[in-house]
Amino acid sequence: MALGYVRPARPEDADEIARLQLATWRVAYRRILPRHVLDNLDEAYLARRWSAAVQEPPSGAHRVLVAVEQAEQSYLVGFAAAGPADAEALAPGEPADALADGVAAVTDLLVEPRWGRRGHGSRLLAAMVDHWRTDGLHRAVAWAFDADAATRAFLTSTGWEPDGAARALDVDDMLVPQLRLHVAVPGEPAAS
Repeated sequence: MALGYVRPARPEDADEIARLQLATWRVAYRRILPRHVLDNLDEAYLARRWSAAVQEPPSGAHRVLVAVEQAEQSYLVGFAAAGPADAEALAPGEPADALADGVAAVTDLLVEPRWGRRGHGSRLLAAMVDHWRTDGLHRAVAWAFDADAATRAFLTSTGWEPDGAARALDVDDMLVPQLRLHVAVPGEPAAS
């Protein structure tokens, strides 16, 4: 297991979060999304969006966290973003109240592949769970690409399971299927 920790993202992390997102997508999703779409993603645009997410979140329960690998130098190696579920978390045709209050939605949970299998994803997820407890959120959902076996395996290994919802994203006239996973947010750990 690597030495590392998770902390809230800072405004100055936006460029690195965008770089991590592009690097991860171009490796992990190269067989899922069209190559030209991945090649044409604009890192500066993503950095502006991450800067806004960090500096102007829609609510106090919306968070961006980063995973840091500690070595001779420290490196940002992953990130997670989540907040209360909104319309983006719904399946097509699902009523607006299908995801009641108290449900968190993970919008991003990525660790750069070269830093994978070192505990960073687990630390990010555990930190999110701590925040969800504080915010009174009792359940969480996340969308994963059907063909993204690594994300699905990671989430199911931590207790997440499909909830039966599915959708297909239209990515440059190519439909990319996704499934939604969910988990109950565990209560406070027992004191020892």
